[in-house]
Amino acid sequence: MARKFTTRAVQNEATVGYHADAGQPGLYLQVANGSRGPTRSWVFRYISPTTTKRRDMGLGSAKDVGLAEARQGAQAARSTLKQGLDPLDERRMLLAARRAEAARTVTFDAAAKACIATKTPEWSNSKHAAQWTATLATYASEHIGATPVSDITVEAVLKVLEPIWTTKTETATRVRQRIETVLDWAAARGYRSGMNPASLKGNLAQLLPRAAKIRQRSHHPALPFGEINAFIAALRTHPGISAIALEFLILTAARTGEVINATWDEVDLKAKVWTIPASRMKAKREHRVPLCRRAVEILTQLQDTMTSNYIFPGHSLRAPKPLSSAAMLELMRGMHGYKTLVPHGFRSTFRDWAAETTAFQNETVELALAHTIKNKADAAYRRGDMLDKRHKLMEAWARYINAAPIVAATTGGTVSPLRIAR
Repeated sequence: MARKFTTRAVQNEATVGYHADAGQPGLYLQVANGSRGPTRSWVFRYISPTTTKRRDMGLGSAKDVGLAEARQGAQAARSTLKQGLDPLDERRMLLAARRAEAARTVTFDAAAKACIATKTPEWSNSKHAAQWTATLATYASEHIGATPVSDITVEAVLKVLEPIWTTKTETATRVRQRIETVLDWAAARGYRSGMNPASLKGNLAQLLPRAAKIRQRSHHPALPFGEINAFIAALRTHPGISAIALEFLILTAARTGEVINATWDEVDLKAKVWTIPASRMKAKREHRVPLCRRAVEILTQLQDTMTSNYIFPGHSLRAPKPLSSAAMLELMRGMHGYKTLVPHGFRSTFRDWAAETTAFQNETVELALAHTIKNKADAAYRRGDMLDKRHKLMEAWARYINAAPIVAATTGGTVSPLRIAR
C-alpha cells in the first residue's frame, strides 16, 4: 500500500521489499537485507514504451539521494515517458555521450600514465614502470602523446614505429606492445572503441616487416666455460661483499635480483637449500636452490658478521637495504679482461658447461636455471623439482670452476676437463 513518505519514514523503513511513494507514480523505496542491516535505494518502475515490458531504473542509494531529489528524478523520468521515450535508454545514451566527450580530453600520455599505475602492482620488477615510462616518452610521446586515445589510428602508430622498426627492432617491438596495452586499457575504460591500431594481427603485420626476420638478437655477454677457473681465481683477489655475492651467483646459477634480495630466513644451511619465494621469481613459482659446499661455506662465513636480514647487505647506514643491483656489474667492469661481461651471462656459461661437458639431463639443467617448461606435456609429466639430482649438478659445477686450469705445453693456453661424472 502506497503512503506519502517523509524523510524520517525513509530512514526508519526496515521491511524488505518495494514501498511505493504516494502521489509519485512509479517511485519506490527498495529495502534489502545487508550485512550491516537494511539497505535502502530508490527505484523508478515503469512500462517501456518501446518494448512494453516493465523496467526498473535505479535512482541512487537513499543514503546519498534524499527524498526530494528522488521525487525530482521520478518526475523527469515520467516526462521522458510522455515523449514516447524509454528513460533508461535515454540515460544510457546520455552517459555514453558524456564518456565519448571525456575521451576527447584523455590523451595518449595521460592514458599511458594511468595504465602504468594500474599495471605496476602486478610487475615483479620495480624497474618495469620506469622502463615503460621512459620508452613511451622517448618514442611515442612526440608523435601521439597529445592525441586523444579515441583518435589514434594505424597511421599514427606507424609514425612511431617505422623510424625504429629496422634499426632498433627489439626496442620497437616493446614500444608497439606497450602502445597496444595502453590502448587496450583505454578501450576497457570506454575512452575508445574498435580494433586496436597497435595490434599486429589484422593491422601492422601487413604493414611492417616481420620482426623475427630482421631482429639482430643480442644475448648477454657470457664467459666461455673454459675460462671460468681463471675468472674465479681473479675474483677471489677482490675484497668486499660484491665479490662474494658474485661468486655465490655463479655457484647457484641464479639471477642478480634473486641473489641481492636473498634473506637469511630463505636459507636452510643444514639441508643445504635456499628457497626463493614465488614473489621474487620471474616465473612466479617458488624455487629451491641446492647449495654446494662452497656456497654453504660462503653463507657460514657471512653469518658470523651478519648485520641485517639481507645476506648481501648494501652500505646504507639509515635502513637495511640489499646490495645495489649494479654492484656486481661495476665490480666486473673494474676487472682487467672482463669489462664487457655481465653477471647474468654466467647463467649461459653454466648452461654451456652442463650441455657440453656433463651427462646431466637437459631437464635437470633447466630446473637449475628456474626456466619455465614450455612443453605442457613435459610439464605435466615432471611434477618434482629434481632437488637431489640438482645437488649433484651444482657440486659438479663448483668442482669445475674451482679447479686450477691445466696449462697446455704446446700452445700456452689452458685445457679444461671435458666430462664431469654425475
